[in-house]
Amino acid sequence: MDTEAQHPERDRSSTPDEGAAEEGSRSARFSRLARGGDGRARLSLRTAALIGVACTVFVLLFSHFVVQPFQIPSSSMEPTLRVGDRILVNKLAYGSDSRPARGDIVVFDGRGSFVRAELTENPVSSVVREGLAALGLAEPADTDFVKRVVGTGGDRVVCCDDEGRIEVNGVAVDEGYLHPGDVPSEVAFDIVVPANRLWVMGDHRGNSSDSRDHLGDPGGGMVPVEKVIGRADWIGWPAGRWTSLEPTGAFRHVPPPSGVVGGGHG
Repeated sequence: MDTEAQHPERDRSSTPDEGAAEEGSRSARFSRLARGGDGRARLSLRTAALIGVACTVFVLLFSHFVVQPFQIPSSSMEPTLRVGDRILVNKLAYGSDSRPARGDIVVFDGRGSFVRAELTENPVSSVVREGLAALGLAEPADTDFVKRVVGTGGDRVVCCDDEGRIEVNGVAVDEGYLHPGDVPSEVAFDIVVPANRLWVMGDHRGNSSDSRDHLGDPGGGMVPVEKVIGRADWIGWPAGRWTSLEPTGAFRHVPPPSGVVGGGHG
C-alpha cells in the first residue's frame, strides 16, 4: 500500500517538468509562427508595392503613348466642354495617313504659336505636374490648349459674311456648337492657313483666347500640326457627363481649298 501510494507522488512530482517542456515547445512554435507571419506580411507588402509601381508605370506609359486624360481648366470650350471635365485625348488619332480635320477638338502644345517658345518651368515641379496631369489629377501645363479646328492647310477662313457667319473656302458655316448668345467672332479677319498649320477657335467665342488673338504674333496664330498632342474623343469624368465627342457636321459642305484635292472635312 505504501508503495502504491508513492507512485501518485512520483507522477505528481514529474508533471511540472513535463508541463514546462510542453510549454517551451508551444512557445517555440508560436515564435516560429510569429516570425513566419511577419515574413509573410513583409512579403505581402513588398508584393503590393511592386504591383502598385507596375500599375503606375503602365498607366503613365499608356497615357504618354495612347490615351491621356486632360483636365479642362477654363470655359473657353463651353458648352461642349465644361470647367473640371476630364477628357480622354486619343494620341493615336493622327499619323502619316490621318491629319486633324475641320471640326476636330484637339489638344496641342502652344509653344511658338500661343505662348513664347522659351517659356520654361521648374524641372522638379514640371515632373510632378506632368505625372499628376497624366493621371488627370492636375490641370495641364500653361502651354497646353484645347480648341476646335476651323481651318486646315490651304483653307481661306473669313469673318464674317452678311449674316455674321464664318466662311471657309467661300462657304458659310453654321456652328451649332457655339456657346448660346455668342457670335462667331467680334474680330474681323481674312486669312489663308499655311500648309501643315491649323486655325483653331474655342466654342465659347466670347471667352476664348485663340488664333484670333495671335494674328499679329510670329506664326499668325496658326498651330503647327506637329504640335498637336491628340484628338479629344471622350469625356471621361465626371460620371454624369460620360460621353463620346461625336464629329460635327458643320463643315460637311466646305470644299477643299483651291488647288487641293480632298481637304480636311468635319
